[in-house]
Amino acid sequence: MRSVLPLALLALLNPIAASASQVQVRGADIIVDGRPFVPNGASGEARFAELKGLGANVVRTYGQEPGETLDAAQRAGLKVIVGFWMGHPRLGFNYADRGAVTQQLDALRHMVERYRTHPALLMWGIGNEVENEMSPEEATAVWPAIEEAAKLVKTLDGQHPTMAVVAEVGGDKAAAVRRLAPSIDVLGINGYGDGLLTAATRARAQGWTGPVILTEMGPLGHWEAPRTGWGARVEPTSTEKADRIQRYLAAAKLANIGALPFLWGQKQEVTPTWYSLLLPTGEWTQTVEVMAQTWGGTPPGGPNRAPRILALGFSGPASIGASEETRVRLAATDPDGDPLKAEWQVMQETTARSVGGDPEDVPPSFPQAIHDPTLTGVRIGGLPPGRYRVFVVLRDGRGAAATGNLPFEVR
Repeated sequence: MRSVLPLALLALLNPIAASASQVQVRGADIIVDGRPFVPNGASGEARFAELKGLGANVVRTYGQEPGETLDAAQRAGLKVIVGFWMGHPRLGFNYADRGAVTQQLDALRHMVERYRTHPALLMWGIGNEVENEMSPEEATAVWPAIEEAAKLVKTLDGQHPTMAVVAEVGGDKAAAVRRLAPSIDVLGINGYGDGLLTAATRARAQGWTGPVILTEMGPLGHWEAPRTGWGARVEPTSTEKADRIQRYLAAAKLANIGALPFLWGQKQEVTPTWYSLLLPTGEWTQTVEVMAQTWGGTPPGGPNRAPRILALGFSGPASIGASEETRVRLAATDPDGDPLKAEWQVMQETTARSVGGDPEDVPPSFPQAIHDPTLTGVRIGGLPPGRYRVFVVLRDGRGAAATGNLPFEVR
């Protein structure tokens, strides 16, 4: 029978088994209890046993209260990069306001003092993309604030490194962290697209000599995706995403750099599927399969492979009049020969202009626009003027799925 005793009680009964790991930085390496440790995993808050089954060894948080996550990760055999959220100037936080800064540091102190001895703790993540949407000149106020926070952590916890996470590493971000935040031990880089292949090399060229982790990894950021004539971003299918992530993970493994594909969960950002490795209904996508292949694990539920989308496009126009219809064509397959089921949905195009993962509402759906849905296509019509997307989810009945969508407009 699995123990359900709280970790605090386990520590009293068996202090050795529940003691904190000794984590050190030696040059470009992370050392856990005397052994090299390359953090591979994802950001998330649930299904940790399945994440561990992929071959992952770490989960990352962003600033939420980490107690339950640490306990769940410990039970699953994962380490945790515990994130502390630092205010973003683009969202109104003022680092010249000493009262606000002090309040933020007090919250950090409380977090570190409470969780510094937890056996699942790997390191402290000090902020996430705090410099985002700022010029290099504007960001000069951010790096000293990160240094102050990291220095505080080091006075409270000498067993776990500190990490700062930046949005890509263009310009001189790595050099700025090294120069202005010397108490940071590990550089986390959030990257989307082929820039991931050179991110660590570019950080080294700026003088960064410590460990590097690709703390968010995605096949293509929506800000760099191609646009339709009316400005809608074109999202890759889950199959296209997996093909690119496979290259990025292989490159990270070759370079001995940790990688955390984003997101072990589901969220709305431009669409409900752009950055989601899992569906709201629980199915996993092909990128999860790729993660397992790279790390020597197994997808959830066993050696099942996800469906593949071979082609998805309009056989009619993508811009139609209010009284017109268009048709979508789909070609898909399943590597295991599983029978597939297709679910079609039309949603309004989001009007949110969020940055850096800011919260968004899920747009409304229009089931009345779906006509004659099949495994090979669907007919779309009967919508008022506006901008929309048609989504398809393919399920294999064994826990895996493929996703794709196409933007269109009704004039």
